[in-house]
Amino acid sequence: MKQLTFYFDVVSPYSFLAFERLPVALQGSSYAVRYQPVLFAGMLQHYGQLGPAEIGPKRAWTYRQVAWQAHRLGIALRMPAGHPFNPLALLRLALACASAGETPNRHVCERLFHHVWSTGEPADDPLRLAALATELSPQRDPGSDEVKGELRRATEQAVQRGVFGVPTIEVDGRLFWGHDALEMVAACLHGDAWFDGPAWDEAASLPVGTARRSR
Repeated sequence: MKQLTFYFDVVSPYSFLAFERLPVALQGSSYAVRYQPVLFAGMLQHYGQLGPAEIGPKRAWTYRQVAWQAHRLGIALRMPAGHPFNPLALLRLALACASAGETPNRHVCERLFHHVWSTGEPADDPLRLAALATELSPQRDPGSDEVKGELRRATEQAVQRGVFGVPTIEVDGRLFWGHDALEMVAACLHGDAWFDGPAWDEAASLPVGTARRSR
């Protein structure tokens, strides 16, 4: 049985789509999933990037494509009342629902994703967050220094492993980014011979032709 790590942030609609599709896309594979919350904004800061929702035309396209993908896949999706939003409370709640050093189970992650992407309501509304916390009955205080530190370290460790966006799935040290990489993950799990050849490493060793100068 393969161990997968699913890096996600609930602020990401693509993380939601990948989470919903995962069981079907990997059907027939022998695997277990470790659901690892990370702070996408922390990754953007590390790499010096803007998020998709921070670039006007890209923001509009992202929401249109997400809506189309959900429609095509038969996934019920309602955009939150405002996006982006601060996901820290939800990510910390996810970790607080597990013991120290552990990650949340699929049920907890599902409730968090549906809280954001299935109601059309504000994802960071304090009353809704309080109700969700009451429902999930976390083992630890989401606002504790312990839980805050876990999220920070998880994000830092993910970056150190080469994770640059969400969702990312790690299999045997290989990183697969994006919800549209699920078929690639499935092929890897099914033993596609391509992954035993040179193409994976060769793609990463392509020399840089020219670099854009920063202003």
